[in-house]
Amino acid sequence: MKISNRTSSRGGRRTSAAVALGAVLALTATACGDDGSGAGGDKGSEGSGKGKIVFWDNNGGVRTEIWKEVIADFEKAHPDIKVEYVGIASTEYQSKVDTALQGGGLPDVGGVGAAMLAGFAAQGALEPLDDRLAKSSLNGKLNKDMVESLKAAGGGDDKLYSIPTSANNGVLYYRTDLFKKAGLEEPTTWDRFFTAADKLTNKGKNEFGYTIRGGAGSIAQALDAMYGQSGITSFWDSSGEKTTVNDPKNVAALEKYAKLYKRVTPAADLNNDFTKMVAQWDSGTIGMLNHNLGSYQDHVKALGVDKFRGIPQPTGPGGKRVQVSNPVDGLGLFKSSKNKEAAWKFIEFATSKAENSKFNEAAGQVPSNTDAAQDAWIAKAEPTKLAAQALSDGTTTIVQLPYYLPDWNTISKADNEPNFQKVLLGKMSAKEFLDTMAEQLNTAQEEWNQQNG
Repeated sequence: MKISNRTSSRGGRRTSAAVALGAVLALTATACGDDGSGAGGDKGSEGSGKGKIVFWDNNGGVRTEIWKEVIADFEKAHPDIKVEYVGIASTEYQSKVDTALQGGGLPDVGGVGAAMLAGFAAQGALEPLDDRLAKSSLNGKLNKDMVESLKAAGGGDDKLYSIPTSANNGVLYYRTDLFKKAGLEEPTTWDRFFTAADKLTNKGKNEFGYTIRGGAGSIAQALDAMYGQSGITSFWDSSGEKTTVNDPKNVAALEKYAKLYKRVTPAADLNNDFTKMVAQWDSGTIGMLNHNLGSYQDHVKALGVDKFRGIPQPTGPGGKRVQVSNPVDGLGLFKSSKNKEAAWKFIEFATSKAENSKFNEAAGQVPSNTDAAQDAWIAKAEPTKLAAQALSDGTTTIVQLPYYLPDWNTISKADNEPNFQKVLLGKMSAKEFLDTMAEQLNTAQEEWNQQNG
């Protein structure tokens, strides 16, 4: 796997730490609370190491069941600590934390993945974890690339603000039964993908070739389709100051991708986030779905293992695979916690071999704990196994998204998701959409350069 991870600083370019398998993958989780001592304040305190802590799950609903299992195991091992679980939908998590940052009420521990890390760290919300990790039994047991990925995403101070829990990779799921019936080849290239999307569509029978993500979380998927088709391997140009998102090849790729909407996809896709999109694919007659390893178990439950496969993203020009990074996810310790000792115990426990393996087997993702990553279930989960192979056989280049920019999450969500819907509806051109995003990104990069030059 080749990784393009160039960022710039004033007066020159800076290449952040190489981020291999972990940088391409992702997951979620984190927490916070009060031990009843009344001590603390904004800077919090170590607390008694006992009592209650509050944990905010940044993928509530989707991962609630498995987190409650981990919490039950933790409370059994630490009977003097109680964990209050708060599940928050991934689409609402950032605004929930931002509101708490302004008005108080942050948890002790919470899900802090790479995409949100820089923004939270810039506001001084998170406790640096380097010293705690150095003294922990976890030291040397966490995937180095995932750790470096989270460090690089933290905003430039080379501190670790989140302990990785797992990594996720983009996957193209396709219905093997429908492909066989239609005599189609496996969609291993973008050309085959578009051919299959057309051939599997019969609107009169409510059959569609593809389901496109038009609601929350749509931008990362659109970027993946763009760079995958264009073959462009860096998010920034050679100067490190101008983004490549509006390169003519990416504009053409987005135009082709957006034209799939309603022609070979359900109309409901316009507002579908990943949960609705996944549910629709599992219960309907749709040929293909782009998501990640995290939904594998949902498909197994709905379809069994014989009606679908999950393969790495299609290859593009010259048989090369280019994809954008999915953020590594992890657990962060909020600085305002009044019981940091107990909160850290929870983070340590959740990322221990047994619990990290249990969590990721349920989620279908790659464990951050290197001992857990050796467990037998990974070889049996085909999409996870294929993803790991694709990332290590030299055929895949990763375009690193600029998670280090404090404005990245806002730019890639609130500022542009409504505009992407306009593109799908034909009310905005792909060029206008990408030019708008490019201007925002270039401004954010310039500001970051000035602050870190």
